Amino acid sequence: MAPPRQRPASPPKARKPKKHRPKTARPTRPARAPRPRQPETPSAATTAAANGAATGATTPAVADTAPNLPFIYGRHAATALLANPAREIEMLLVTRAGGKWLADQGFREQLIAAGAREMAGDDLAALLPAGSVHQGVAILAKPLPSLDLAAIDEMPGTGPIIVLDQITDPQNVGAILRSAAAFDAKAVILQARHSPAITGALAKAAAGAAETIPIIRVVNIARTLDELKSKGYFCVGLAGDGDTALNDMPRFDHVALVMGAEGDGLRPLVARACDLLAMIPMGGAMQSLNVSAAAAIALYALSQPGPNGIRAIGDTH
Repeated sequence: MAPPRQRPASPPKARKPKKHRPKTARPTRPARAPRPRQPETPSAATTAAANGAATGATTPAVADTAPNLPFIYGRHAATALLANPAREIEMLLVTRAGGKWLADQGFREQLIAAGAREMAGDDLAALLPAGSVHQGVAILAKPLPSLDLAAIDEMPGTGPIIVLDQITDPQNVGAILRSAAAFDAKAVILQARHSPAITGALAKAAAGAAETIPIIRVVNIARTLDELKSKGYFCVGLAGDGDTALNDMPRFDHVALVMGAEGDGLRPLVARACDLLAMIPMGGAMQSLNVSAAAAIALYALSQPGPNGIRAIGDTH
C-alpha cells in the first residue's frame, strides 16, 4: 500500500501592516445646562421665599437680630401692620402655623412680597424680649411717618383728642390706643422724648390700633394744649383731686382729654394749661385706677350726654 502523499508546507502568509490612523480627540459633549427650577407655589403656611430670599428690600440676616430690635409681634398687631400701606416691611418672620394663619386671613401676597422666613417657634421667641407672646409672627418695619399737629382738623376721628403727659409704660400706652380706637378718638398726642416707641409690647397691647389711630409727637405738652385751645378744643385734665366729677362736667363737641403718669399725675405746668380738671368718682376702697383703665372710663363718660341730657354746651370750634 502506497504511503499518503505529503503536501508541501506553504510559507506563512505575511501580515499586512495596519494602517496607522492618527488619533483624533473625541468631541466632548457640551455640559448640560441645569434644568431651571420651577418656582415653588407658595404654600398656605408661608411663601416661595424659602430661607428668607430677598425680594428687593434689604433684609438683615436672622442671625444678626437680637431682642433689642423693634419687632412688632402678635397676630392682631401683625395683620394691622400688613394692612397699612404706609408701612415698609424690612423683615417678616413666621412659624408654620403663623404663616398659614396669615395666608388664610388674606395676606398671602404680603408674605411673598416681604420674603417671609419660616422658623421654629422657639427660634422666633429667642429673637424677642423674654416672655413675648408672638403667636407665630414677628415683623420688623420702618417707623410710621410723623404727623403734624397743624393737620389735626383733617384727621377723621369724631371723638376726643387724647394727650398723654409723660406716660412711659408701653402696655399702658398700647391699651390707651386700643380704647382710643374703640371710641373713635381723633388722635393721640405723646411727648417726643418721654414716651415709648410704637413697637413690641405696646403694639401688641394696642391690638392693631397703633396702625389706625393718628399718633402725634410733640416737644412741649403745655404749649400743645395752648395751641389746641386756639383751635377751639376744650382741654380737660384727669386728676384725682379734680374740680368736678367727669360725669357732671358740661359736654363740648371738641375736647382734648389730658392724662398724666401713674403716681405723679399731671405735671403742674400741664395742669395749669387745662381748662378744667375733672375726676372719676369712686366710692369703693380703691381710690386710684390704672391709667389705661381710667382712660377707657373717661372716654366712655365723654361719649355720653352730660348733665340733664345736655350733649354739648357752647360749640367751641
